Amino acid sequence: MFQNLTSGPLPSLNALRAFEAMARTGRVTLAAEELHVTHSAVSRQVKALERALGVRLFGGPKHRLELTAAGRDLLPALTGAFDQIAAAVRRTRVGGEDLHVAVNASISVKWLIPRLAGFQAAHPDVRLHLSELAAHATAHRGALAVVRLAPTSRLADPNCTPFIRNAVGAVMTPALAERCGGDPLRAPRLSAATHPEGWPIFAELAGVELPPAQERAFAHVHFALDAALAGLGAAVVSWPLCEADIAAGRLVAPLGFRSSESAFALLAAPGAESRALDRFREWLVAEGAKAPAPPARAAPARD
Repeated sequence: MFQNLTSGPLPSLNALRAFEAMARTGRVTLAAEELHVTHSAVSRQVKALERALGVRLFGGPKHRLELTAAGRDLLPALTGAFDQIAAAVRRTRVGGEDLHVAVNASISVKWLIPRLAGFQAAHPDVRLHLSELAAHATAHRGALAVVRLAPTSRLADPNCTPFIRNAVGAVMTPALAERCGGDPLRAPRLSAATHPEGWPIFAELAGVELPPAQERAFAHVHFALDAALAGLGAAVVSWPLCEADIAAGRLVAPLGFRSSESAFALLAAPGAESRALDRFREWLVAEGAKAPAPPARAAPARD
C-alpha cells in the first residue's frame, strides 16, 4: 500500500554516500580514503547515481571536476541526512563518551597531540578519537567536529569556536639566520603543498617583496617546519605551531609574526551535541588562552 509514496525506487545508498563524500571532499581519492574503497569504486558509484537520477552531478575536465547545479542542490540534503544518521548512532552507543574529531595534520602533530595528555588527565572518561582532516575540508564523515584554521568570515558561525587567533612568520634556525644576515628572504625557501600561498601572504602582511627564488615544497606545513628545524631553509608557519621551538631557541623569526585573517577553531557538525564535545571545546578555549602573544618586529630597511 505504500509503493506509490515515491516517484520510484531510491538510488543505492552506497552511490549516495560516494557522491556525498566526493562532493564534500572535492576529490575522488579523498572520498575513497574516507569510505575505505578504491577510487575507481567511487567513480563507478557516482556514475551509477547519475544514470539513476538522469542528471549530471559533476562537470568539467577529469583533473578539475566541479559540481553541476544539480549536484550543488543535492549535496546539502545528503550531508545533513548522513550527519543525522551518524549522530543517532553516536547517541545509541553504550557509554556515550566517545568523541570523534578530525584535525588538519599540522595542527594535530605540532599543537594538539603534544597537549592531549592534559585533556585526558582532566577528562579520563572521554575517549577521544582523532582522524586526519583533508587540507581544505570543513567536515569529515563520522566526526562530531573538526579542528582547523578558519577565515575570520567564518568565526561568527554559531557552530564555530575560535580558540587562538592566527599569526604567521618566516622561521629558520639561528645558524642559518646568521649566514643570511638575519634575513629569511635570503634563505632557501621552504613551502607546503597544503598551504602554497603561505609565502605570498606573509610578504603582503609584512610589507616586503619576495625576491625570485626556487621553493622546495613539502606535503604538509609540519614537514616544512621540520625542514626549517633541520636548517634546510626558512618556512612560513603559524605562531602556535612553532611557539615552543621559538621559546627554546631552536628557531628565530627575524621579521617577527604578523596577524592574519584566520584563527584556529573548532567547527562542530550541524546539530552536534554531547557532553564530551562540550568538554573538548572548553578545554581548547582554555589552552588557547594560555598561548603567549607572538613576537612582532618591524621589517629591516632594505637597500
